Formats: sequence, C-alpha cells, structure tokens
Amino acid sequence: MHKSTLINKISSKDATIGVIGLGYVGLPLAVEFAKKGFKSVGIDVDKRRVEKINSGCSYILDVQTEELSPLVKDGL
Repeated sequence: MHKSTLINKISSKDATIGVIGLGYVGLPLAVEFAKKGFKSVGIDVDKRRVEKINSGCSYILDVQTEELSPLVKDGL
C-alpha cells in the first residue's frame, strides 16, 4: 500500500485498526478508535476476555460497559 493510499484511508476513516492485546492499554485504545468512527479489530489470547468483550461487557475500570456495549453492537 502506498503512503498516499494509507493517508486517504485514515482521513476518510475507511482504515481498519488492529489492536493486539486487549488489556489495560489495548482495550481503551481500540475503544477510542471505534468512538472516532474507525472499524477496530482486537486480538487477544485470553478466550474468556474476548468472549466478555464480544458480549459488550468490559472487565477493566477505564472502559465502562455502557461505553463498550454500543460499539460492539454497531460492529465497531
């Protein structure tokens, strides 16, 4: 991908953001990108953590379930 293509995708919010690790840094990062309109994809090795997030429930204090749930429902 050319630099200009990437810049255009970011400017138009057409880029998909991948976050590896959905802990105390990764989950808030993925949520902030999603709140800005980007499709966010999170990857984590902890199956229970992933299941909880996919159900719209947060397990950390920095991200409230009320904030996470609508983003998960909208597929962000």
